[in-house]
Amino acid sequence: MIRRTKYLDKIIPFIDKPLIKVIIGVRRSGKTVLLSQIADIISERVGKSQLLSINFESFQNRHLQDADRLYAYIRERSSAVEGKRLYLFLDEIQEVDGWEKVINSLTVDIDCDIYLTGSNSNLLSGELATYIAGRYVHFTVYPFTFSEIKQYYTENLSTGETQRSDEELFDEYLRYGGLPQRLLLNEEEPVRSYLDDVFNTIVMKDVIARNRISDVDLLQRLTAFLLDNVGNPFSATSIEKRLKAEGVPTTVATIMNYIAALKNAMVVLTARRFDLKGKAFLSTNEKYFATDLGLRNHVKSSEAVDYNKLYENVVYLEMLSRGYEISVGKIGEYEVDFICTKNGQKIYIQVAYLLADSSVVDREFRPLLKIEDNFPKYVITGDRHDCSAKGIIHKNIIDFLLNA
Repeated sequence: MIRRTKYLDKIIPFIDKPLIKVIIGVRRSGKTVLLSQIADIISERVGKSQLLSINFESFQNRHLQDADRLYAYIRERSSAVEGKRLYLFLDEIQEVDGWEKVINSLTVDIDCDIYLTGSNSNLLSGELATYIAGRYVHFTVYPFTFSEIKQYYTENLSTGETQRSDEELFDEYLRYGGLPQRLLLNEEEPVRSYLDDVFNTIVMKDVIARNRISDVDLLQRLTAFLLDNVGNPFSATSIEKRLKAEGVPTTVATIMNYIAALKNAMVVLTARRFDLKGKAFLSTNEKYFATDLGLRNHVKSSEAVDYNKLYENVVYLEMLSRGYEISVGKIGEYEVDFICTKNGQKIYIQVAYLLADSSVVDREFRPLLKIEDNFPKYVITGDRHDCSAKGIIHKNIIDFLLNA
């Protein structure tokens, strides 16, 4: 696998700092490999004897899913490097009952530097936040972006093999997404089988079992509906009405609980709506996006391919991976697809499949022209001709993704 520099550059400055490093992300997004890359960097500094790695998804470590046994095991290992710091790499820590208390105690009882991964976005919102408030830093890892996929194929090009074009790789990315291990599979059927297995694991372990969901059929219908309608604004009330119209009885409360479970498992991500004139977030109709396009395409109910939705989801994931906070802009009667904010700076983005004619150009450019500040404004499409005008930059989507 490739070296995930964008994440390593953020994490490396925290090595040996008295903060617990927490890495979260959807299952199979590359957290384990990233953890091993961090371990390799540290082992070059101190040697391997001071490193302890435990993957709690491994059956051989099932006995360590008990908090007391885990604590005793780590204390025993720490005594073997007495006088030296122990570096702990604990993968999928949420599999351990009471893990929060173990981590809290270790920070007090031994000299250690702790790195955790988890597949639940709520990992830091429960007891852990109470136990170690102010003593952790977290990083969110996403599946491969398009530039990382190109890097992977470039670095793993076989002798005599011709590098595929950017357009070919992009089409594949739109179909199969960016889960790193799917790149090891060369044919469509194995990829589809892999995506099915990953999705079933996420739903069974991180959604149904963890949240004790009883109506599995409703969950499946809701998941397919949300993934089929990425980029569309919805409220729990509107979803309830839609499902009832299809003969699926449910309640707003149930819809909200199930959506929260899907968000916690990072199957879907959301963007809140922001009123650019009122300078305030709106409480209704947030937008939903897929964490991975491969999983989305595998689960969605419709057979139709909507490139507008796919492109919007791709740009959303790209900007998240670049460290931006993303919201959807509202300015009067118009909507701005994305307001991307980082370090006090903003980027406004409109996304469309193609600028087919002057009416589409007007539709995509007009909302950006209503914004009065001087932050950069982009229209991103699949077109190769440049329609930049009036200070608004028009970029081809492949060029935009490959040039951060």
